[in-house]
Amino acid sequence: MKPQTLLLWDIDGTLIWTGGAGIEALNRTIREVFRIPVKTILGEVDVAGRTDIFIIKSIFRKFHIPLTGHNIHRFTEGYVERLPAELHARPGRVLNGIRDILERADAQPDLVQGLLTGNLRRSALLKLTHYGIRRYFRLGAFGDRCESRNQLARNALRTARRQFPGAFVPSRVFVIGDTPHDIRCGQALGAQTIAVATGTYGLRELKACNPTALFRDFRRPDPFFQLLDTHDWNGKTKS
Repeated sequence: MKPQTLLLWDIDGTLIWTGGAGIEALNRTIREVFRIPVKTILGEVDVAGRTDIFIIKSIFRKFHIPLTGHNIHRFTEGYVERLPAELHARPGRVLNGIRDILERADAQPDLVQGLLTGNLRRSALLKLTHYGIRRYFRLGAFGDRCESRNQLARNALRTARRQFPGAFVPSRVFVIGDTPHDIRCGQALGAQTIAVATGTYGLRELKACNPTALFRDFRRPDPFFQLLDTHDWNGKTKS
């Protein structure tokens, strides 16, 4: 059976909460690799919903680090090297209901799950492996080179169609995330958008972006799957 529905998941704040592991790995990279005595980049650099390469370039501009390929390589290597220790040191977790949703979705032959994440590919896989959910995702688009979330979404759909030729009209693609950036990139793709208020943005802020659906959290999986079942091929709600 050719799969009909594609779920593209954000990671941080949507699937998992790391307790700030990624931010501290970034902080340590600035301090230990570039010798800049910064306490934290929070409040200094826009990070929520951004791609890692966007964040790295923003850090370079903020702290006057020359924007060269060599420095980007030093930063990404330093960050990936420090991330595992931060993941192990903090009480992170898979968010409520996520394991049930991933498991149920994985059992449906007409559905494929992928990643649409601003994380570097290696950091994304480190996080998902640490929390035991890597196996559910069959494809992905990552923030290694792509600054624009909209371009990242196009990359994800292109990858999915290359792997499954002739599948996934945009109205059967669901972009799932916890920030306005996730919603807007899905809308730019012509996809359905599912917003969840388990990250740094509240229900009111997410509602203002007009997602297809808005959830406080995913602790009850049934409404999530009811949503997938109530949209036909044109993206219209079934009667």
